[in-house]
Order: sequence, then structure tokens, then C-alpha cells
Amino acid sequence: MTRQLETLRHVPFFRSLTDDEARRLDAQCFWRRYEAKQQILNRGEGGTDVFFVIKGTVRAFIRASGGREVILSDVGAGDFFGELAAINGQPRSASVIAIAPATVARMPARVFRNAIHRHPDCCDQMLEAMAARLRMLDKRVNEFSSLDIKHRVVAELLRMSRPDHADRRRAVVSPPPFHAEIAGRILARREAVTRELRLLEDSGHLERRRGAFVLTDVQAMLAQIGDFKNSDI
Repeated sequence: MTRQLETLRHVPFFRSLTDDEARRLDAQCFWRRYEAKQQILNRGEGGTDVFFVIKGTVRAFIRASGGREVILSDVGAGDFFGELAAINGQPRSASVIAIAPATVARMPARVFRNAIHRHPDCCDQMLEAMAARLRMLDKRVNEFSSLDIKHRVVAELLRMSRPDHADRRRAVVSPPPFHAEIAGRILARREAVTRELRLLEDSGHLERRRGAFVLTDVQAMLAQIGDFKNSDI
């Protein structure tokens, strides 16, 4: 591994460290490249290391009964995972797989905890990251309990989208996700997601283009979710 290119300096979590401090941490990590679909962690296994994604994207998920995958989150370059086990020593709470070729720095828990204790900015970022994940979890639980499948599909498409700079009313989801992926994110069956996407197309709220889904009226889709939640409570 070429350390000049593969270094924790690329991870915002360590933005406050000097070059020398980052190099010392680099030397205490185990570096590995994973190919797409290669398993990184299994739910329930031991180990307390923390993983920093330097390049690529990995996915945290839980395999439910019947073999269905419940997708928890995608972790991209510059982010990290595995911190819960480093904090409380419990088995891994989720499985993690590479969904694109990824370079990962695996840091021992003692090194990670020492970095948090020595560098206040790292500690603050850890607290912010955990707060953000808790807020997202609260939001997802609320959606699962208050939205039907149609509106969970809409909410997930909006979450995955980015603004269309050519038309502020629109948003783009690119690349378009597989129907099974959306299903895994919203606790639904693939067939139900396929049906709802077709209905969104028929109503003009969704257009399929090469390499993208286009959400044609973001505000109207947001209003759908708000109206449904208000009427359901």
C-alpha cells in the first residue's frame, strides 16, 4: 500500500491532526483493499477494531428471516464504521460488505480510543456522528410506523436524490437503485416497490432516463409525505 496516497489524512475525522500524527496512526492500522461484494464484517462476530473507508463504498445490513437483507446505511470514502464495538466491546451489530472496490484502514480499538481522548476535535466529531445516526434512526423508525409502502418509497427516493441544477423543481437519483435495494431500505418486498415505482411513473412524478431516475416535482412529493403523516396521526 502506498502510504502517500492511502492515508488517514483523507478522512475528515482526523482533520485536526498534524502530518506526523496522521503518519503515526497510519502505521498502527492494518490496510486492506476489498473487491465489490466481498464481505468485511459479519453480524454477531467478535472484534473491536474501527474501520475507516479511504476509497470506495461499503454497505451495512442485517440479514432478516427468509434471507431478506435490511439495508442500514452505505458508508463512503472519508467515513467510518465499527465504533460501537470499540466503545462497548459487544459483538458486531451488523454485517458489512463492499458494494464497490474499497480501501479500508482497520484501526485497533485502543488506538481509536486514544485518538479520541488526545484530540478534542476527534471526540466532538464522534459525538456529532453518533447523534446524526441516532436522528436518522429515529426518522426511519417514524417512517416505518407512520408511512405506508407508497410513501416510504417516495421518502427513500427523496433521500437518495440530489438537486437537478437545470430545474430546481426536480431532483435526480443516479445511478438508479435496483428495486431490491429500495426494498431493503424501507422494509418492503421488491414486487411492492416495483408496483409503486410504476404508479409514480404513471402519475408523472417519476421519469426514467438512461442512468437515472428523475423526480419531476420534489415539493409535491414532499407534500404527499406530509399530508399522509398528518392524516395518519
